[in-house]
Amino acid sequence: MLEVINDFLSGKVLIVLIVGLGSYFTIRSRFVQLRHFFHMFAVFRDSLKSSAGQLSSFQALMLSLAGRVGAGNIAGVGIAVTLGGPGAVFWMWVTALVGMSSSFFECSLGQLYKRCDSEGQFRGGPSYYIQHGLQKRWLGMIMAFLLLITFGFAFNGLQSHAVTHSLNNAFGLDTTYTGIGLAVLLGLVFIGGIKRIAKVADLLVPVKTLVYIGVTIYVIVLQFDQVPGMLMTIVKSAFGLDQAFGGLIGSAIIMGVKRGVFANEAGLGSAPNVAAVAAVEHPVAQGVVQAFSVFLDTFVICTCTALLILLSGFYTPGFEGDGIALTQNSLAAVVGDWGRMFISVALALFVFTSILYNYYLGESNLRFLIGENRKALMGYRALVLGLIFWGAIENLGTVFAFADITMTLLAFVNLIALFLLFKVGMRILRDYDDQRAAGIKTPVFDSSKFPDLDLDRQAWPANPPAAPQAQPEPQGVPAAQR
Repeated sequence: MLEVINDFLSGKVLIVLIVGLGSYFTIRSRFVQLRHFFHMFAVFRDSLKSSAGQLSSFQALMLSLAGRVGAGNIAGVGIAVTLGGPGAVFWMWVTALVGMSSSFFECSLGQLYKRCDSEGQFRGGPSYYIQHGLQKRWLGMIMAFLLLITFGFAFNGLQSHAVTHSLNNAFGLDTTYTGIGLAVLLGLVFIGGIKRIAKVADLLVPVKTLVYIGVTIYVIVLQFDQVPGMLMTIVKSAFGLDQAFGGLIGSAIIMGVKRGVFANEAGLGSAPNVAAVAAVEHPVAQGVVQAFSVFLDTFVICTCTALLILLSGFYTPGFEGDGIALTQNSLAAVVGDWGRMFISVALALFVFTSILYNYYLGESNLRFLIGENRKALMGYRALVLGLIFWGAIENLGTVFAFADITMTLLAFVNLIALFLLFKVGMRILRDYDDQRAAGIKTPVFDSSKFPDLDLDRQAWPANPPAAPQAQPEPQGVPAAQR
């Protein structure tokens, strides 16, 4: 029954939603993700600045990358290539390209409609922009429930399955014991709340990402002469033009979109929960940063994994096996047995931070549903840890099918809400663009310009002071005299 429901929802509905509405947002915004592409790097540099008592934009980015960069970048890509052939990679790229615009708008709206809680911390996300933007709390509660189920439970079970089975394949470790060990370590971090989670993400995300990219690029460079031909194979296979993969065009599209969304999460409504936590001068600034994280996740990390698999010589059409083993054996085929162990360790780090992120999303939306309730929060933590152990020993097909179904329902509610709030998103984008066109390097959001919107004036005060701007270099004065 799960397979039948999953085939319809994630095989048909999800493709129309993600690609269709993502393309609509892209065209209507005049390709905002391309227009602001180089600006992303400037905003990313500015995001390194910290804010007293609040998470910085960079910390929020690292936290969202902790979730985006997980099992989907290793196991998900492997599964996509196994079932959809090389062409699935192309459709992952397409999903990411249009998804960058979806992520831009959902994260900008998450910032716009955020609220300041009793502890002085910001909270926001789809449930908040649905309640305060669409004035439909009942729909916001449905969204919060779906986020809680999808990320707090389903995705955590999937991530746990990926890492424990990877360690079993590489080191022969029993999945029961690794599942227990993973749950204990995560429980210690959960207790510290969002600030401890952010500190762990700050430390692990840059390290795990750079090391993984470094090793995969090393493998790619060893076979660089084959890269152009393989890229051509990916494109041709995506349209059924390669004879070896001609019968996989349908599977390539379905698997590319499904696994692409699972990897980068664009349009699912997850990233806005984290984006809203950051202290920034303008909502659009965080939208730009989060669009960059989609690019990094899919076009960089997922592509590295795909090329690692396809260039290794281990993968052949009709390959049967799971995505984790495929990635492990592909690296081992090039660099030796240590490659299998490296993938396991990398996946363990990816999964650890990803589960922390998923846990936070669930907790944040649980608070939206029932408010501050310590007993409910402790019960949620215990249930999450129990499901992490369940995922470690459960069948992969069951875990993936459950996750795909809840993911599609989540995308449906979030993307429809984004469509209904698109005019608001365009208004704040124009405000940001107008300030940049006027020469303001760091645009500041003035809520007095938007009196019709239900905003938290503590988060977005009226007539705020302008952010300090970089001073131009004095002209005509020798450098020694400045």
